[in-house]
Amino acid sequence: MSRKIIFKTYDQDQLSLLPPSYDELVPVNHPVRIVNKIIDHIDISALEASYKGGGTSSYHPRMLLKVIIYAYLRNLYSSRKIEQALHENIHFMWLSGQSRPDHNTINDFRGKRLQGHLKKIFHQVVLLLVEQGVISLKDIYVDGTKIEANANRYTFVWGKSIKTSRERIKKQLKELWSHVEKVYKDEQHIPNTPDFEAIDAEKVEATINQINDALQGREVDKKVRQKLNYAKKNWPTNMAKYQKQEAILKERNSYSKTDPDATFMRMKDDHMQNGQLKPGYNVQASTNNQYLTNYTLAQTTADTTTLKEHVSDHIENYNETPETLTADAGYGSEENYTDLEDKNITAFVKYNYFHKEQQDEKKGKNNPFHPEQLHYNKGTDTYYCPMGQAMTNIGSHKKKTKNGFEQEIHRYQAQNCNGCPLRGLCHKSKHDRIIERNYNLMRLKAKARTLLTGEQGIAKRKQRCWDVEAVFGNIKHNMNFKRFMLRGIDKVRVEIGLIAMAHNLKKYSLTVQDFTATFQSNISNRF
Repeated sequence: MSRKIIFKTYDQDQLSLLPPSYDELVPVNHPVRIVNKIIDHIDISALEASYKGGGTSSYHPRMLLKVIIYAYLRNLYSSRKIEQALHENIHFMWLSGQSRPDHNTINDFRGKRLQGHLKKIFHQVVLLLVEQGVISLKDIYVDGTKIEANANRYTFVWGKSIKTSRERIKKQLKELWSHVEKVYKDEQHIPNTPDFEAIDAEKVEATINQINDALQGREVDKKVRQKLNYAKKNWPTNMAKYQKQEAILKERNSYSKTDPDATFMRMKDDHMQNGQLKPGYNVQASTNNQYLTNYTLAQTTADTTTLKEHVSDHIENYNETPETLTADAGYGSEENYTDLEDKNITAFVKYNYFHKEQQDEKKGKNNPFHPEQLHYNKGTDTYYCPMGQAMTNIGSHKKKTKNGFEQEIHRYQAQNCNGCPLRGLCHKSKHDRIIERNYNLMRLKAKARTLLTGEQGIAKRKQRCWDVEAVFGNIKHNMNFKRFMLRGIDKVRVEIGLIAMAHNLKKYSLTVQDFTATFQSNISNRF
């Protein structure tokens, strides 16, 4: 016997006595309420003051800020998709109060209005989380990740290519001048030789004109005349182009033509999975308890030169110096160790070969020929090789890094390596062995080694892996943010700030079960 099938009532024309409000349709602990509540308690007076006034009315910046942050929290990065969500998604409609700005308004607000303001807003949110005991600014973990720029992957300018082209023009100018010298070799009056070293667009043009004038009315090979005409037409223009490109490059080795602020970097998550170079930005991040506490952008591929500026930015924005900082070997340099020491920050920062040292120590490996293993007599300032031969100090010199940091290097040389039975194992130089020692770096490395191998250092090294790297994993894979939407470093700074804020609020929404009660009780003490 079949049972009667019963369906729930379905009537699209059914009227309600009172129409439901959007507030009733948004759950109490929904992330959109967290975004709404927190941004309501953030000071955006500086952002509001950036509006000139007059003319037609503007959408309120607080509403636009809420919408964009919540969009990034929901993995919506396109201004057109955000516009669509404002028409279709109940949470967006509730958050915006049914305001419906178009994609141009959203994009202008994100790319222009928020410049110079979002970083301060981000830090206010972080301080709010600090006051609620969620994170601490005293203990930070630092790392960097590369994110692809919104730029063409195949339109690029390379610094080495510019240098090669300039050298080629210089060489060909010399070759053209050699024809002038041949023409005038039997004459007493020889034209003054141009300056081929310091060449720019104006000097190249002047040199070409000088060569042309010298050969005027003279019998010259047809190919030489053709080359001279080509040089006159193209080389000054090319040199002017190279000068402009070098002004954009500055200290970098490459940039993208479609986003000149982006540098070509080798990224792990390449779209073709073959380690291809792509235009991008090096994002430096500080974290605590898997929350982002600070971010900066770098245009260099290496992390080493970014730490000083990143730490200074943290101190400037929070007016507080962190007590400890943990980072991997990419930041282990004399300059960084010195800077952290000057700031009284306990640095759990690895250096190159730290892990190899630990492995060799466990395996009992010991290279007696390594400079670190040579016996040193501090009283006589002398090293002794494994054969017992003295290596005396032959002087010291100072050198500067790319950042201008000055290092002092001491050199020691053996007296006579000829006939030594251990020479093949000791060194491969044709002359007597020379070693270089940087005593300040040696001291700093010894200090770092002591910290890293201590109980606290081991705990910090373990925590760094799941603290800061987990944040990058969430941003790139869970939030699917692998490529910037905006172009230009100022706009990209805004976008990474939005991502950082969205990450923090999303994580906070997952950790707070009863958000309304918790936040309201804490916020009432603050305001």
